[in-house]
Parts: sequence; structure tokens; C-alpha cells
Amino acid sequence: MYECINGKVGVNLKEPNMTTLTTTASLVLLMAWLALPVALLALAGFANWTKNPLKLAHCWRLAESGFRLLLLATATIGAVLLFDRLVFDTGLPELGIRLGLYPDGLAVWMALMVCFIAWVILRYTRDYLRGDPAYNAFLPWFLTTVVSVLVLVFTDHLLVLAGAWVGVSLSLHQLLTLYAERPQARLAAAQKFIASRLGDAAILAAVLLIWNHYGSFRIPEIYALGEDLGRESQSLTIASVLLAVAAALKCAQLPFHGWLIRVMEAPTPVSALLHAGVVNLGGFLWLRLFPVFEGFTAGHMILLVVGGATAIVAVFTMMTQNSAKHGLVWSTNAQMGFMLFEIALGAYTLALLHLLAHSLYKAHSFLAVGRTVKVSRIAFSEQISKSQAGLALLASGLAAALLWQAPQLVAHKPVLAALLVFAVGAAVLGTPGASQKGARVVVLLLAVTLVPLYGVLNWLLSTALPQTAHTALPVGAEWFAWVILAVLFMLSLVLFARPQGVVAQKLHWHFSQGLYLDKPFEKLTRRWAQTWLNAHGKPADIRLRHGALTGERS
Repeated sequence: MYECINGKVGVNLKEPNMTTLTTTASLVLLMAWLALPVALLALAGFANWTKNPLKLAHCWRLAESGFRLLLLATATIGAVLLFDRLVFDTGLPELGIRLGLYPDGLAVWMALMVCFIAWVILRYTRDYLRGDPAYNAFLPWFLTTVVSVLVLVFTDHLLVLAGAWVGVSLSLHQLLTLYAERPQARLAAAQKFIASRLGDAAILAAVLLIWNHYGSFRIPEIYALGEDLGRESQSLTIASVLLAVAAALKCAQLPFHGWLIRVMEAPTPVSALLHAGVVNLGGFLWLRLFPVFEGFTAGHMILLVVGGATAIVAVFTMMTQNSAKHGLVWSTNAQMGFMLFEIALGAYTLALLHLLAHSLYKAHSFLAVGRTVKVSRIAFSEQISKSQAGLALLASGLAAALLWQAPQLVAHKPVLAALLVFAVGAAVLGTPGASQKGARVVVLLLAVTLVPLYGVLNWLLSTALPQTAHTALPVGAEWFAWVILAVLFMLSLVLFARPQGVVAQKLHWHFSQGLYLDKPFEKLTRRWAQTWLNAHGKPADIRLRHGALTGERS
């Protein structure tokens, strides 16, 4: 790895413990890790060029094989990294740096998730789009999008990371407009395009400011330089703000979330890719770059405010939706809000676990939405029985007792403990009222076991991220975090204690519209998007009624 000695940074290859065999094996693995995405990108180019149906079908099979091989290579690299940590130096991390790669735990876990989901979506889409006009165009742009995500995950260079970030949004735009004859799809994609360009500008400016402070674009080198140069400056403060803005735009947080609701015209596999992979990249950006900063920054405060507010609004809006897909979209908003909230509190391992779990869950949810009658949820109109409330309180008490005995699970932060306790109680509260007593007890036990399960997963993932000293939250940030949890609790109490009351019914209507918080940004981007579409010769049928443009339910 990089070492900083007397202000100079160099690569320590740990030669005494390396052998020709381990070096060769590590080099082969890393070359495969590098070559397979390149091969998939070349396959995308060929699939876009060929018009032969047989060759295109062969491209689909090769793409699936490519992702399986990449899964195998990534798992092997993960095993070698574990061997490198526990037994002796294999030289793989150092060789990766020489190739411009950053093979660490975070990259391995992310690559495993991305490749697995991409492989599943491809298998699903091969039959789902067969005979559809979008079939031929899907594969090349899907592969380009996924390869861009992999480059973003693999690279150790900030400029390459920023370029891959831009590449992801540009190629995803092509997937969102597969049905170009649908005016709503074109308009929503144009709105997403505008939001993405704002995020691209933010991340490029942040990268340049980080370079201005450290004098390097290499991420491992920046980590090492932080010990000598320090991690506090005006440039880094502004960079943290810009990265927070980029993350909020990518994760569709308030008030930039409207585009995520309106891109449902795209095929279901595109929605699965967007919600399971692309929208999570704001979280990955911070998990990769948080060691660049010292403790709690202005960017962390933005994530705390935006993520917490989004989580509250999205949780209750999700429960008002009649459409399964709309419910899943608001669920994504809420989960991304909680993930950024966790990052702001310094719970980076919890945020990584949240990111991985949400990706797998959301991919399955979208691909299975066709046979889902309705989204599993607690509706505003459902009365919570005394037995349900009692079991939820019991589960919350047991979870609190476990966390009291093992506070290290939540980095000794009471706010995070309260968040986990609330999640356990909500899981039990979500048990259908008609369930038998035995089923409710089983749900209670499963909910409580989430705490020790989280402990195991936290231990498993903790080594994937750079270890930094735990810093205390500023008083203002900690108070705001408690306010977020208090508002979440009080709204839940009001809505579920008297769901037919006047207050609950009024809140139901306003939450069904997302509290109208997306309107200002939606109006601005809709105006820009319509101007852009008209300038490119699109027909005037984009002038639809307001409800169609804003995605409101009729």
C-alpha cells in the first residue's frame, strides 16, 4: 500500500513475503478483474452494431457468462485479500495499485453485488423483452451502464471515478428512453438528465478541490497524505458540501426526488437496475471518500438534514400508494434517506450493510412486482390492535436490552441504537392484524434476532472499510438526529393510534402527494426538459395535462 515518509508517498510492495507464485496468481486475478469489464464493453459495442438475431442472442449468452466469470474472479480476490490479512502478504493490493485498481473490501463487496444483480437482471430480461422493440437496444446500454458502475467501484483515481460517474448517468439515460414513443418517458428521462448533470458538475468540482488540498488524484495516496497534510481546509469543506449535493441528487433525495417517481415508463428490468444499483452510488461515493475528511463536516450535516427529512416523508408517502411500483419507488427514497442519515452519523459499516441489503431486496421486488398483488405495508387506514402494540413494545424492549449490553454494535451512538430499536418495533407492528398468535410470536423472535444478526454482519463487513477514530457528533447534529427520530415516532403514533381521525385523514391526503416537496424542482426541470425536447425536434405531444407530467394518480 501507499506509505508517507518525510512527506513523500510511495508504494510498499512488501517484497520479503512475496513469492513468484503468489505474485503471478495475484497478477492473473487482477488482469481478469480488469479485462472482463473491458470485454463486456466490447461486447456492448458489437451488440449495438450487429443486426443478426443469432449473433445478438449469442451476445446475451456471452454477457451472462462474463458476469459469472467476474463474480468468480471477484470472490477469489476477496479470498486472497482475506488470506493477505490473516496469513502472509500476497502482494495483490500493491499490484492492484500499479494497475490503477483499488482491490479492497469495499470494492469486492460492491462488485459482488453489482455482478450478481446484473446477471440476474440479464437472465430475467432475455425472456421479458423477447419480441419487444426494445430488445435489441437494451443489451448494449445495459452492459455500458454496468461496466461504468464497475469502473467507478474498481478505480483508485478520482478523475476516473468522476468520469465513470458521468458515464453511468449518460448510459442509463439511453435505457430510460427505450420507449421513445412515450412522451412521459422522454420527459421524465430529460428531467433525470438535468438532475444528473447538476450532480456531475458537483462531483467534478469536489474532485478538483480534493486535488487542490492533497495534490493527488490517487485515492490510496490521499489516504496516506492525510496523516501529514491534515484533513481540514476550506477546500475540503466545500468539497464535502459538493459531494453531499452529488449524493443527494444521485439518491433522489428531497427536493430532487421527483424524477425517480416519473421514470416508471421504462421497462421493469431498467427500474430494477436503477433502484438496485445506480441509485445507491451516492452512498458508495461517501463510503469510498469519507477518510478524505476529518470527522463531521458540513457535507455530513447536509446528509443528516436531507437524508433524515427524506426518510420521514418517504416512509409515510409509501404507505399511501395504490400502485405497487410507486410504493417501491417511495421505499427506495426512504431507504436511501436512512442510508445517508447513517453515513452522516459516522455509521459507515451500517450504511454499507444497508446499501447491499437494499440492492438485493429491491432487485427482487421489481423483478417480482408483476405477480405482487400489493406492496406489503401498513396502511394509514389499518387500526393497530392492542396485542400488536404490546408485541411491538416487547420486541423494542428486548432489542434495546441487547444494544445496552453491546453498544459497540452502534459505535456507542445512542441515536443509532434508537433507530435500530424503532426498526425492530416497526417490523413487529407490520404483522397483519388477522395473523394467529403463534405467527405473531415468530415474527417477534425474528425481529429481535435482527440485532445479533446485525452484529454478525457488522463484524463481517467492518474490515471492508478504512478504520478511523470515532468522533463525537456536534451537539447541533446530535439534537437534529434526535428530532428526526422523535418526529418519526410521533407521526407513527398519530397515524396508527387513530387512523380514521381528522388529523390522520388530512395527513393521508398530503402525504399521498409527497407533501408537494418536489414541485419547485419539478416545475423548473420540466420547463428545461420541454425546451430541450422541442429543440431536438420532438413532437408537441409532450404538452400533456399536468397530472400526466407530474405522475399524479388519477
